[in-house]
Amino acid sequence: MNAEPQWMPREPRAIPAIDNLRSVVILLVIAIHVLLPYFTFLPAKPYAFSAPPWLWRSFPLVDTHRLLGFDILSAWVDVFVMATFFLISGLFVWPCLARKGAKRFIGERVFRLGLPFAVVVLVAMPLATAPTYLQTAAHPSLVDFCRRFLALPFWPAGPMWFLWVLLLFDAVAAGLFVLFPRINALVVRLSLYARAKPLRFAAAVIAASAAGYIPLALLFGPLPWGQFGPFSLQLCRPAQYAVYFFAGVVIGACGIERELTGVKGRLARHWRGATALAILCFGLWLLASAVAMTKASAPLGLRAADAAAYVLACFASCWAAVALTTRFAGSRGPVWHSLRDNAYGIYLVHYVFAFWVQFALLGTDVPAIVKASVVFVSTLALSWATAALLRRVPGVGRVIGTGRRTDGHFARFMHPVIPLAD
Repeated sequence: MNAEPQWMPREPRAIPAIDNLRSVVILLVIAIHVLLPYFTFLPAKPYAFSAPPWLWRSFPLVDTHRLLGFDILSAWVDVFVMATFFLISGLFVWPCLARKGAKRFIGERVFRLGLPFAVVVLVAMPLATAPTYLQTAAHPSLVDFCRRFLALPFWPAGPMWFLWVLLLFDAVAAGLFVLFPRINALVVRLSLYARAKPLRFAAAVIAASAAGYIPLALLFGPLPWGQFGPFSLQLCRPAQYAVYFFAGVVIGACGIERELTGVKGRLARHWRGATALAILCFGLWLLASAVAMTKASAPLGLRAADAAAYVLACFASCWAAVALTTRFAGSRGPVWHSLRDNAYGIYLVHYVFAFWVQFALLGTDVPAIVKASVVFVSTLALSWATAALLRRVPGVGRVIGTGRRTDGHFARFMHPVIPLAD
């Protein structure tokens, strides 16, 4: 099982475009968290901290200054970012399994995903939750906050949900790798087929995504989250995320520098068409979603059309992002290197900085776009500096990054992840 397949290069080349895509996506992740208090559909008053259904988990703070454009930008990011995360993470799984074996692979995944999940949820999330409590507390105090926090029927996890879901998917992939020895040949054949017949492969991904998403969306609706302790997940999306993760596994099985996702690959050559399709599909989904939401009790057909439009918008935006980055974002440089190396750490800590800066600006009478800009710049700068410092701490650097330049090997084999909040 540990023998190196003949199709895998001994020293695969780094793909700056994929690293840069991950870096761009983390900026979008920060942006969507920055915009949360400024959506026009939020109520006039913030959500109660101690009363169900605890909607502050999705919208921790509510500002009186709003901007409609933020709603649309957030909707676009939410459509495709998480699917893109799972796709990128899946790209590196099969080569890692083939080189390291399942036992070592899972050990590293627990170290890189499970440990940060536990530490950040236990330590950082209470700190990130405090501004929500302060916005609604009549007589705030540390003792009262601790009492109310511990009385919650769950433990807030915020964006950390992505870590445990990705760890679960990694475990499934490793289990398949061990239990079914012949699956390696099947995955390789599928990878070669995806390169030879990209349109058929795309159609299969869309069909699988629709089969996984539409029934759950009709059953639970497009918005509700489920949570048990610190483990939360949007109820309509787990199957869709699995489809994108394993699509990434198939694509990356023969190396991501190949035809489909390479700098001169099919996606890069057709970036104009991919972008136009993404805009069209996103517009169709916005229209379908708007019509469905305006009806108090939308009929089944309308809700199904809304869910189907979401599937198409997600697919089109995800692959447009890959096409644009492989075509235009292949640069190397100190800023890109630093952002790449600190991306995981930035994700882990940015939630705290974003909410405290938002809270500090609640009483200021300035436009929402000014507030959002200040919060974004402050959050990115503080998170970046904190991540860089943490990477210098012995032991911590091994978990969230490396203490030296990796020239792409860290990105290829450890595939750092940057989750999105619920």
